Amino acid sequence: MSSLINTQVKPFKATAYHNGKFVPVSDENFKGQWSVVFFYPADFTFVCPTELGDLADHYDELQKMGVEVYSVSTDTHFTHKAWHDASETIQKIKFPMIGDPTGTITRNFGVMIEEEGLALRGTFVIDPEGKIKIVEQHDLGIGRDARELVRKVQAAQYVASHPGEVCPAKWTPGAKTLAPSLDLVGKI
Repeated sequence: MSSLINTQVKPFKATAYHNGKFVPVSDENFKGQWSVVFFYPADFTFVCPTELGDLADHYDELQKMGVEVYSVSTDTHFTHKAWHDASETIQKIKFPMIGDPTGTITRNFGVMIEEEGLALRGTFVIDPEGKIKIVEQHDLGIGRDARELVRKVQAAQYVASHPGEVCPAKWTPGAKTLAPSLDLVGKI
């Protein structure tokens, strides 16, 4: 399997549940701003609401960084609305919840579990040009941490705006970065 890093998001059209309405969403929405595409297996499940609730708690911080979040499952946009109406945790969500009942988007990002018709837990950070910069995939039983996602987006944005610099492990804004050079080889 080849990596999706630095590839362009493939074209798609879908419908999302967002702020009480059904809205069209496509790959074009990812251009001109940083985006996070957050795949999860299914609505009305167990780990998924904990992840989406955590992401909702960090949504305002991501918005301040110029990032839009899109959650995606193979459920329909109608199911997203029903889940939003039924769950206090999901009611916190302010970002678009994309329905992907055909699995097109899920397959485009390489996270479809074909025999189940569900998505793996996959997180993708996309730059304003529509290129994938971060890919993270988890088994269904392993939840993600939105705080770490925020840190990774901050690092991706820093690297994009500071050519020639890289962010070491556990880098946070304001911490020292590295400028790769022959002088650093073997000295870190």
